[in-house]
Amino acid sequence: MVWSIVQNLRQGAQFRGGWWNLVLHMYTNGDFPFKFGTYMGCDSAGNRYYENRVDYPFGQHRWVEPGDVNNFDSASIPPEWHGWMTSMNDAPPNSEDDYVEAKKPYFIPLDIKSDAPAGDNLGHQEALFNFKQMHNQSQIRSRGYNIGNPILNLPPNVPDAYYTQPGSPYHPDFIKKRVDIGDLDEAAGGGRPYKSEKWADRLRTTEEKEALKAAAEEHQKKFIEKFQNRAKEQMARRSRGGTIIGSR
Repeated sequence: MVWSIVQNLRQGAQFRGGWWNLVLHMYTNGDFPFKFGTYMGCDSAGNRYYENRVDYPFGQHRWVEPGDVNNFDSASIPPEWHGWMTSMNDAPPNSEDDYVEAKKPYFIPLDIKSDAPAGDNLGHQEALFNFKQMHNQSQIRSRGYNIGNPILNLPPNVPDAYYTQPGSPYHPDFIKKRVDIGDLDEAAGGGRPYKSEKWADRLRTTEEKEALKAAAEEHQKKFIEKFQNRAKEQMARRSRGGTIIGSR
């Protein structure tokens, strides 16, 4: 048993190009460093695909080794290779064209007229644009307000790539536009607009908040004094039979 482990380590180091790459794959991909199979092809992202039907059971006989082991996302696997990995078809994508051409002579011609532009049942193939090799566009979005997506090197304030239906609150044409009700620096030409009083309170400095607090206390003090004076006048009116000496 010990000798087999040593042999696996030696074979893995030789296959991975050294001990460092072996340790790197062990840390990032688990058992992949010790899985050996037939190289089936590679995609544009550098992902390498392997197959071994002899040593592994069905469901584990096909696997992918990421081109970037430190920043791998399952959405970087193209749909055609995903279909091959899940055994939807046995022909790898790099041999599909040859497979279709080889099978065309055996196609049964249709007796009816067809205006389909495709020459086979694969249908129309649309060229896709994939940011950072991400085929699932819903993953290309900001991870927070004004921070972008550091994992994909997506800069801040970039629109999300996934489709939103018209009427959705996330659709750019249906997002409620901001309406400002004032500006704290309006006298100086503007610079701190606010859309609500709560928003304005967030923009005010500590000195401005203390000045507003002092003004509110002064206003409350004057109101209390006015209320007390009015109460005294009413008491004086009652004590003099409804007349008050002096001006108000």
